[in-house]
Amino acid sequence: MSISKPSIPKGTRDFGPTEMARRNYILETIKDTFRLFGFQQLETPAMENLTTLTGKYGDEGDQLLFKILNSGDFLKQVTVEDFAQGASAMLPKVSEKGLRYDLTVPFARFVVMNRNELVFPFKRFQIQPVWRADRPQRGRYREFYQCDADVVGTDSLVCEAEILLMIKRVFTAFGLTDYTIKVNNRKILTGLAEVIGVPGKEQELCVAIDKLDKIGWEKVKEELLNRGFSGEAAEKLAPMVARQPDGNAATVVFFSELMAGSEIGTKGVSELVEVFELLNTLGGDDSFIQFDPMLARGLSYYTGAIFEVKVNNVQIGSVSGGGRYDNLTGVFGLPDVSGVGFSFGVDRIYDVLNELDLFQDLSQSPVRLMIAHFGEEEMRYGLRILSKLRNAGISSEIYPEQAKIKKQFAYADRKHIPYAIIVGSEEMKSGKITFKNLKTGNQETLDFDQVLARLA
Repeated sequence: MSISKPSIPKGTRDFGPTEMARRNYILETIKDTFRLFGFQQLETPAMENLTTLTGKYGDEGDQLLFKILNSGDFLKQVTVEDFAQGASAMLPKVSEKGLRYDLTVPFARFVVMNRNELVFPFKRFQIQPVWRADRPQRGRYREFYQCDADVVGTDSLVCEAEILLMIKRVFTAFGLTDYTIKVNNRKILTGLAEVIGVPGKEQELCVAIDKLDKIGWEKVKEELLNRGFSGEAAEKLAPMVARQPDGNAATVVFFSELMAGSEIGTKGVSELVEVFELLNTLGGDDSFIQFDPMLARGLSYYTGAIFEVKVNNVQIGSVSGGGRYDNLTGVFGLPDVSGVGFSFGVDRIYDVLNELDLFQDLSQSPVRLMIAHFGEEEMRYGLRILSKLRNAGISSEIYPEQAKIKKQFAYADRKHIPYAIIVGSEEMKSGKITFKNLKTGNQETLDFDQVLARLA
């Protein structure tokens, strides 16, 4: 019988020790900021009832849900007629659960189920894997982590200002110095539809201009005409699309005048102005932040501020984004709960930091010291030293087998362990410790407290 070679499902990954050290660094940096701003951590199950998930992501999203077969004899309720009718008749009888597609819908379900216990405004962050039955390709996986933070139960614009501060704090911690946080307001886009003479068609407008970066204005214009927009409407939009960024203050003035005829558009501009004012009051400024009236983020549920973050001069898409929504929990029977949220793309941030070589300090081993020894008795003596090191909070290990000292040092070298203690008969007699810096080769005879001082 031949043994098949082990593999993992397409679109999934293993993370070895080096990747995990780097991922943990990213996640701990983000968590540190979330906690500083008063967010509490939440986790929801990997699987949800299909009734919770379906119908929330559009037809395409429903296709990408991973369904879980019922346990036991999952075909027991299925009839020959169901087979003949195909998947739509079969599915409810063979599967009641699915893997979560994102963290937003499970969060909305959690808020509705726990609304009497939660303190509103409720600030939560959540860092967990999600699953999508997508076609795997570079940068797109079937299992990947999302890292979300949301405030629900308030429409205060302080929350938007704090999100901008959190993004800037995290990027400063990562050493990123060239990035752009684009901000806009969905009300401005609704106003834009009114101003160019297509009121009520802001959804189609958003879907089209969301592609500006990818396909350019000529192709977007073509798409607008195909969607029933008049040539006149497209011509009115053209100068706004062509307008070059010339500072947030100038953009605000330009769009304030442009939106004069639209009540909702004017409200969008004034909300954005207030966010900038609150940011200043909180001790921040608008460095790295760009008011981009063409930022659309094609998702239909945003109703206020929208954000998108790109690191400049790297070949990677947006690394963070989000916005305000007015009815997240409405689908579960709790209407009119306003909230604002955003997420960090952990996998993309990893790729950015890797490309810009900002991980260099993470190559060292988490183990500070290894105990090497010349025999069984020496190893037992070394175990007592090991216990004292760990009690002092030093991450350390002992070479667990009898082996030539050269082999033990080779092991330490491959694991990037910086220091070693060598235990031989001399050390056992004298009670002193031979302490070696494995990078420089420098070796000293010390007592235990001196070893701790060196490691400190």
